[in-house]
Amino acid sequence: MKLDYENETFSKFGKSFQEKLVQSMFYDRSFFDQMSDVFDPYFLEVKYLRLFYERLANYRQKFEKHPSVEIMASIIKTEMEEESEVLQKQVKDYFARIVATSQVEDEEYVKVTALDFCKKQKLKEAIMKSVGLLKTSSFDQISEVINQAMKLGLDNDHGYDYIADFEERFLKRSRNPQTTGWKIVDDITKGGLGRGELGVVIAPTGAGKSMALVHLGAQIVKEGKNVVYYTLELQDTVVASRFDSCITSVKLQDLHSFKDLIYDQVKELEGKLIVKEYPTKSANVNKLKQHLEKLRRSGFEPDLICVDYGDLLQPISSYKEKRIELETIYEDLRGMAQEFECPVWTASQTNRSGLNAEVVTMESISEAFNKCFVADLIFTLSRTITDKNNNTGRIFVAKNRNGPDGIVYPIFMDTSNIKIDVLPSTGETAEEINDNAAKKQQESLQEKYKKFRNGGKD
Repeated sequence: MKLDYENETFSKFGKSFQEKLVQSMFYDRSFFDQMSDVFDPYFLEVKYLRLFYERLANYRQKFEKHPSVEIMASIIKTEMEEESEVLQKQVKDYFARIVATSQVEDEEYVKVTALDFCKKQKLKEAIMKSVGLLKTSSFDQISEVINQAMKLGLDNDHGYDYIADFEERFLKRSRNPQTTGWKIVDDITKGGLGRGELGVVIAPTGAGKSMALVHLGAQIVKEGKNVVYYTLELQDTVVASRFDSCITSVKLQDLHSFKDLIYDQVKELEGKLIVKEYPTKSANVNKLKQHLEKLRRSGFEPDLICVDYGDLLQPISSYKEKRIELETIYEDLRGMAQEFECPVWTASQTNRSGLNAEVVTMESISEAFNKCFVADLIFTLSRTITDKNNNTGRIFVAKNRNGPDGIVYPIFMDTSNIKIDVLPSTGETAEEINDNAAKKQQESLQEKYKKFRNGGKD
């Protein structure tokens, strides 16, 4: 009698239960999310359920959303061709059953006991593994394997303890900031852009967004750290040449003449640079994350990620309004920064009002102003025609979560060798500089009109 009871207890997690469990995860996105940290497809003892679950999980990972019934039907129809006809039929039959009865039988019981099922399967796996370890008398390993299985589902992260972790938030390393290469900017940002933070360079077309991103990346490489640079507009070789110039101070036009000298310098760098090119609007943040995971598996851990530039990414999900698409792209970029625990620099283009501005402000940002809300550090680049002729311009710190903002700094900017120097602030605000520029322009027009009225005479 006792044996029958034990068998009955064991069998409660049999095929019927597993079918209901997968059905629940398909119809309830929040339940799928809850189970994602503890569930392994190999807990499912029936192969057609594993195949169904894997297709479901792959779609979620790729598109970051739950598939509809229609999408899942299409996946089963088109992505099962490599499987045997028997398995294909089993998956299709199972899907047809759960679609016909969308209400999961004993749903509450299934959800309540789902963790117990996972623990049981994990323990079963651990026991099987321990059998092999017994042959080598690896008793410590056996103990560790069993203990880990018993801990399944236990989250050891209780959150940030406000009192106990007091000292940690005053340590520089908690943010692990990466330098901008400009001491003035590092001073007001507490060392530069920190771990999990998003920085945005805003500028009109041709003002130097890509040049600024190359400068920011080069500083990290020169410090012996690793950088991943995603280019969505320029060729990877063009970007690499800009790094050559920025790191060695050799002018772009002279790179070929000093090839050996450049190589002698860059080969001594301890930091590594990966430049990955994607055609414009061909990649989304998920694709970047997949590439970063591939680099991680190869042993490459980035200290800084540059995306040149955010506006040229595809949104993960499509929306009717471009404004919303752009906002979600920047939200996803900051999420990527947090996930990979490193700073992310990107850029955004201004609208037409920013083309002739003495100082570009966030009001000139193209399309979606709300994308600025998620950024931790924003600075704008302004270069009038006169500035470009004189290698001058202005940087305006528009947003700074870690210090003061609203500051304008004059800059020296030499595009011939990707050189950007930030000079001390004059104390003028962006509004004052723009007002003065507008007054000068108005006075110039008045003078020209006066001369015209006088027949060209002074």
